[in-house]
Amino acid sequence: MSLENVTETYQQEVPPHAPRATPVHAFAPPVDLTDPTVFSSNGGYTHDAFAAMRENAPVMWHPEQNAAGFWAVTSYDLVKKVEVDPATFSSQRGGILMTYGLPDQPRHPLLHASSLNSLINLDRPYHTPLRMEHMHFFRPGFVAELRKRVDVQVTELLDAMEKQGPVVDMVEMFSAELPLFTLCEILGVPAADRPKLVHWMHFLETSQYQAQQEGLGNVTPEQIMAFMTEIQAMFDYGRYILAERRREPKEDLLSAIANVEIDGKPLSPEFLDGSWLLIVFAGNDTTRNSLSGTMRLLTEFADQKEKLMANPDLFPNFVHEAIRMVTPVTYMRRTATQDTELGGQPIAEGEKVVMYYPAANRDPAKFINPHRFDIERENAKEHLSFGNGPHVCLGQRVANMQLEAAYRQILGRFPKVRCTGEQTIAPNNFVHAISSLMVDLGT
Repeated sequence: MSLENVTETYQQEVPPHAPRATPVHAFAPPVDLTDPTVFSSNGGYTHDAFAAMRENAPVMWHPEQNAAGFWAVTSYDLVKKVEVDPATFSSQRGGILMTYGLPDQPRHPLLHASSLNSLINLDRPYHTPLRMEHMHFFRPGFVAELRKRVDVQVTELLDAMEKQGPVVDMVEMFSAELPLFTLCEILGVPAADRPKLVHWMHFLETSQYQAQQEGLGNVTPEQIMAFMTEIQAMFDYGRYILAERRREPKEDLLSAIANVEIDGKPLSPEFLDGSWLLIVFAGNDTTRNSLSGTMRLLTEFADQKEKLMANPDLFPNFVHEAIRMVTPVTYMRRTATQDTELGGQPIAEGEKVVMYYPAANRDPAKFINPHRFDIERENAKEHLSFGNGPHVCLGQRVANMQLEAAYRQILGRFPKVRCTGEQTIAPNNFVHAISSLMVDLGT
């Protein structure tokens, strides 16, 4: 079976609209997890709802209005069980988003197709060779050399913040800039083109909300046209630069992607589009939100900030604990490949299973006093923010490196830095999307 034929199969599959087996736990969802606006209020979190789900129905049936429902998984052990069993819980069969396979869902056709045709949606054997082509750019030696350039960039960004301060938007001046710089250094994107990626990130973050509002008739034709134009421009640029790397390869990740072969054939145009989309979104957005979310934690838990500043040896564990608490990716979907059972709940072949990482990362059965930011937490490194199993995040070393590099300099230079309380969370139920965060540098 070719890679193209596999993608055609999972793009066409429509999940059932109701569970075949009766839910073991008669527990209704405390919030609508399909509503992006739920995740833009209350600081962007739904921890009370997740706690109720973990306690009453760790595998809970969640209906969807006019669409297929899904099994929501919220306990640490069960999320991990799904992650490490791709033979039973497939990424490829239904994709990683809960909306895949719904023909009546409004969407940008190019954005939808590309979100399916990418590494993150593939199972073995297709996933492995694509993943291996990326590995060189995430090995410890490469990341250590990259750290030197990141340190210089952090200094320059903090210089600009200090010049504009004392109160600045951390997202605009730092959190959006540092991951973009790092990603583009790995990819080989020219410096002059890098601001385009920040601009496109805004449209990607709001794409689900845009589609929802379009379906409700709440968007003007002009807004729809502007959105379509920006998404098309993003893909046009990706096609241009990947084609350029096929003609003239360089020592960068774009060249590796452009020239990878599966079964002796280069990637199809659909998979090049998908690779570009995954790069722009996964390589940039999640680290940006981790950087901003960590500043909120250091403001809320001032004792931990003081402890970290007094003992810099705690930085590596601080990074793990910060990523556990922030959890930048909210969920990933899998699809059951056969009738199975999870946590005592029968699940039928073809049904959607959605793992909620913020719930798993604050499971008291795994993390004692889980809502407490504790930079000396012994098992902080066991968080699931990067996933687990064959799909564990390739860029986790780079993400950890950036967070440590950033906060070593931030706290050394601005020891009194704090959030002012002003923030904006974009309506997005897939990632914790902090679009604005005002901080006082304390200078």
